[in-house]
Amino acid sequence: MISEQIHPNKWLKVTPQGLYCTRGDFHIDASGDPVSTDVVTHGHADHARSGHGRVIATPETIEIMKTRYGADCAREFVPIPYGGNIRLGEVEVGFEPAGHILGSAQIVMDYAGQRVVCSGDYKRRTDPTCQPFTVVECDVFITEATFGLPVFCHPDIKLEVAKLVESMRLFPQRCHVVGVYSLGKCQRLIMELRAAGFNRTIFLHGALLKLCELYQRLGVDLGEIKLVTESDKPKLGGELVLCPPSAINDRWARKMPDVVTSMASGWMQIRARAKQKLVELPLVVSDHSDWDELLQTIDDVRCREVWVTHGREEALIHALGKKGIKARALSLVGYEEEDNE
Repeated sequence: MISEQIHPNKWLKVTPQGLYCTRGDFHIDASGDPVSTDVVTHGHADHARSGHGRVIATPETIEIMKTRYGADCAREFVPIPYGGNIRLGEVEVGFEPAGHILGSAQIVMDYAGQRVVCSGDYKRRTDPTCQPFTVVECDVFITEATFGLPVFCHPDIKLEVAKLVESMRLFPQRCHVVGVYSLGKCQRLIMELRAAGFNRTIFLHGALLKLCELYQRLGVDLGEIKLVTESDKPKLGGELVLCPPSAINDRWARKMPDVVTSMASGWMQIRARAKQKLVELPLVVSDHSDWDELLQTIDDVRCREVWVTHGREEALIHALGKKGIKARALSLVGYEEEDNE
């Protein structure tokens, strides 16, 4: 058992701004009001916010934040590469790959002989746009549970990409409009299409361009991409267009010729969601771990205790209890479902 005198629940607290480390005087993925020091796991808007005093993150996450919010979105940036660490107060803080998106990191905290790993959002699947998840053994593992229900079993992304390519072959006159989250999902889908041999121009909604250009500057070769506005929309029959999920059914998309509406999301496994969003071609593509991968990861890190930050906490806590692993929900607020802009 972990000694109660040095148990991490003595130095990691839930506050209105999120998870706070008292011995290091820093927050992790702070929400709400700005904080003096925020350690950021990755660049998605529900984890990386502007206005903090000092932001500590991987160099890629810092570049993402500057691209989204402006170069002065924090008073100070401290870049820490994977495998690097920084001492904050009495706590040694390290960064290891989370496999979620470019620059995403697990936060490793060592204090008083105990190690706590805060996963942030993560996945265990191969992703050509980011480094794979690194297993770090620990005493306490702080995990997400976005897809923390047994029903969620994500298919191989190559099969989903093949569905999209095949649909384009079967309907060569129709414009395929795919809703993708602007950070991570968009670039991953493009790279998987390239790996499948799709070398044609991919057209983008303007909201996706800046982050795609950033990925390219950081060494992710997306091939030929072009803004939809650079083309005559009625002539985009047979082409592939990527846009934010909110745009697939609005007036912008309806100007395309004979549209096939599609969306790439882990939630597309739920038919009711696809039907509700009027998605003709659902693609089950997730940047989070599914149920089996969550359980496998917890086995891999060999932790004694699990804290669940957000998602479907109850099912995961129940399953871990049956395995003899102590688990509890942190019930942090401010984190959104996958693919919310």
